[in-house]
Amino acid sequence: MQFHFDESAPLYQQIAAQLEEMIFSGAFPEGSQVPSTTQLSTELHINPATVLKGMNVLVDKDLIEKRRGRGMFVTAGAQEKIMQTRKESFYKDYVKSLVLEAHKLGITKQHLLELIERGENDGTVNN
Repeated sequence: MQFHFDESAPLYQQIAAQLEEMIFSGAFPEGSQVPSTTQLSTELHINPATVLKGMNVLVDKDLIEKRRGRGMFVTAGAQEKIMQTRKESFYKDYVKSLVLEAHKLGITKQHLLELIERGENDGTVNN
């Protein structure tokens, strides 16, 4: 388990984001226990309160749950929740602006679909 930190966001947000990515990628499958606040704070040399704040972000998103006396566990359906959130973000962050820019350039829906197919076929997308 590796974490990488930078100055782009508060540490607790980076911890939350990286744990979320580990859940999404299957490194922490649904139902599995995630490392404790103490384990992470010791391993990462970070204040336990910072780690807990990051984990609470995931609790608030219903991606992990606290089990009293046992620790934190990945909730059932966590991967699907992350997938749906990312799909919605993809739409808002990319598709809407793509369609707007295509409209400004006079690109028709058909031409836009052709450009997407071209993007898939030019070798940049690995299936």
